[in-house]
Amino acid sequence: MALSAHDAFSAGGGGRRRRRGRGRRGALSEINVTPMVDVMLVLLIIFMISAPLLTAGVPVELPKTEAGAMQDVPDPITLSIRPDGAIFIGDAPVPFGRLSPRLKEMATDTTRPIYVRADGKASYEIVARVMASLSTSGFSAINLITDTGGPSSGGEKDEAAP
Repeated sequence: MALSAHDAFSAGGGGRRRRRGRGRRGALSEINVTPMVDVMLVLLIIFMISAPLLTAGVPVELPKTEAGAMQDVPDPITLSIRPDGAIFIGDAPVPFGRLSPRLKEMATDTTRPIYVRADGKASYEIVARVMASLSTSGFSAINLITDTGGPSSGGEKDEAAP
């Protein structure tokens, strides 16, 4: 004699079981972490997208070079030069005549590193003048910031180059 699925479940107990009140069933003591994980993933994505935007306030198109990445410095001064020649310290515009006094006010120590972020289309004359001004003001840790991935200067010859 074969039993159906319905008969198999009812054979052991002999019928329906009665439930007696709510006291038998205990409260759930587990915390549902799914909403928290969802919120954390959304925050992670937001921070991943916004982090590159926080590194520098003035948008410039940096020239590409084959130079390697620099070590992170805790508190550098960032100096940006736009294609039109406008100079910025952080996000604040600074005229060229006030550049040296303003930097001396900001940096009590002339060994504090200065990162110069010049747009690739900025005039070489302006970049050279800014670098000379920094050097004559006593700053010795001057770094030019560029993008990586530029053309290689060693090893293989480029056929298009003269």
